[in-house]
Amino acid sequence: MMIEKRRKNTFMVCRSCHKSVKSKGEKVLISEAVTDRKKEIVVMGKDEGVAELPKTHIMCPNCEHSEAFWWMQQTRTADEPPTLFYRCAKCAYSWRSYG
Repeated sequence: MMIEKRRKNTFMVCRSCHKSVKSKGEKVLISEAVTDRKKEIVVMGKDEGVAELPKTHIMCPNCEHSEAFWWMQQTRTADEPPTLFYRCAKCAYSWRSYG
C-alpha cells in the first residue's frame, strides 16, 4: 500500500489493483487475505481484529507486559523467512522480529 494525498484528503492505495481507502489519520495494520480466489485488503485499526489473533508469552518493549498477539507476513522475497509481528495485549504497541 502506498500513501497518496489528494487535495486535503489522504488515501491508502494498493500498488497492484489500485484500490484506494480513505485514511482517517490513524495508524493501521495492513495484511492480505485470500478468500474465494479473490484478494481482499484487510485493514485493522488499533483495537480491531486482535481477538482473532493467537497470543504468545513475550515481553513488550514498551510496557514490559508479558503477553502479546502475533502474526506472520512475507515482507521480503520468498526465499527469505517471513517477518513476525507482535502487538502487546495491554498497551497495543506493535513491533516486529525478523525470522
